[in-house]
Amino acid sequence: MNLMSNAVLPKKNFSLKNNSQSLSNSTYEIFRKLIYENCGIYFQDNKKYLLESRLLKRLNFLGLNSFENYFDYLKYNINKEQEKKYLYEVITINETFFFRNQPQLNALVSKIIPDIIASKKNFGNPKLKIWSAASSSGEEAYSVAMTIKDLVKPKYPNLLVEIIGTDISQAVIDTAKSGIYREYSIRNTPTYYLKKFFTVNNNNFEIKQDIKDMVSFKILNLFDDKSMRAMTNFDIVFCANVLIYFDSNSKIKVISNIYNSLNKGGCLFIGYAETLHAVSKAFSIVSFPKTIGYKKE
Repeated sequence: MNLMSNAVLPKKNFSLKNNSQSLSNSTYEIFRKLIYENCGIYFQDNKKYLLESRLLKRLNFLGLNSFENYFDYLKYNINKEQEKKYLYEVITINETFFFRNQPQLNALVSKIIPDIIASKKNFGNPKLKIWSAASSSGEEAYSVAMTIKDLVKPKYPNLLVEIIGTDISQAVIDTAKSGIYREYSIRNTPTYYLKKFFTVNNNNFEIKQDIKDMVSFKILNLFDDKSMRAMTNFDIVFCANVLIYFDSNSKIKVISNIYNSLNKGGCLFIGYAETLHAVSKAFSIVSFPKTIGYKKE
């Protein structure tokens, strides 16, 4: 649906300079500030052409003839809040697949979950609460669910498990909720899990209902303090390949909020190429085979 059909651009063209689809340095600065203030994502000085190419997708869709006009649309149009969601989708990369970080899943099964269950043994049926904080199209959250279903639940049949996946993009959350994937997403999935937890139909791989029932998905902006305050009492948080989008201040803010979302003794996993060095000293580092985690003491 073309948003222009139900939208009216402001009568005054507040910052229109010309009709050229070229992102000037000054316009790059105002977009960079807008994006940073709304979701904490920081585009460095040398990323102007990257941002330009991604914003062009929205200009072309909306039929706008300049980046300045698009900025006006984001600031003054009646559909500005919805358009911001589309903006977040085009400026982020949702590259993921099932079982992308097997060492983290191994650590989950061999050490982290047994330790958490042991710490809750005096509280009746233990409950495990897990958050995939940048779940993209859901592959990470479902990988966790399949691993727990196969390797943890048989040992702890009374264990209650709640898995939540969040992302800033509506499009990828919709894919996650559908649970339907193409071959690219399942390329690293063990054959045993493909047979046990997927239904295959015309090169579509759909998660079976028992695994879907273990996971819920919703939109969430990790940079929004109000939304983050609602994310509480988690035992394990996965937040992979998110910090790469942020500058130092944004990283500190997001990680501090995640720390507050964790229970005492809870564990945070981040991406292979990411570190909490110079970001937070609140966590202790825990070493596992081929990976590390960050524990809230």
